[in-house]
Amino acid sequence: MTEQQQHHDHAGHDHAGHAAQHHGHQHHGHDAGQAKVSWRMAASATLHCLTGCAIGEVLGLVIATALGWATAPSIALAVVLAFFFGYLLTLLPLRRAGVSWGTAVKLALAADTVSIIVMEIVDNGVMLAVPGAMDAGLTSGLFWGALAFALLVAFLVTTPVNKWIIGKGKGHAVVHAYHH
Repeated sequence: MTEQQQHHDHAGHDHAGHAAQHHGHQHHGHDAGQAKVSWRMAASATLHCLTGCAIGEVLGLVIATALGWATAPSIALAVVLAFFFGYLLTLLPLRRAGVSWGTAVKLALAADTVSIIVMEIVDNGVMLAVPGAMDAGLTSGLFWGALAFALLVAFLVTTPVNKWIIGKGKGHAVVHAYHH
């Protein structure tokens, strides 16, 4: 079976055979067969998630603020767009790797859902906790400073969560075999 065929059949496989598939080469600073997950790999997975969440969060808050929306609909739009872009940034490389749409969607949901949920709860919680941040305009340093701080805190809280999840063979681990 070719590596491409193995990838198409990957959805139902556990990662026990992962090292054999990839001939022991290294990803994100760890051996493929090593059980312990490095902080570097967890940070890399979290940064991937943060990128999609930040795109959606910023776009959502910018649109909602420009339209003068209240806090609740602003956060709702930001969260919806954060999930959309978070999943999109996982789907695109999977599709480029030849994974079918159905399998790619299942893998993206499995890889990113918990990470995005944690990140969204934390970053929106921080935005709500910073006095005046949600009411500040787009030209306000308070808005952008609070948003940057919120995303930093979300990264710091989500990284250990991702480390634990990846260590269980879940989260980013389900798409790990597709990274080349």
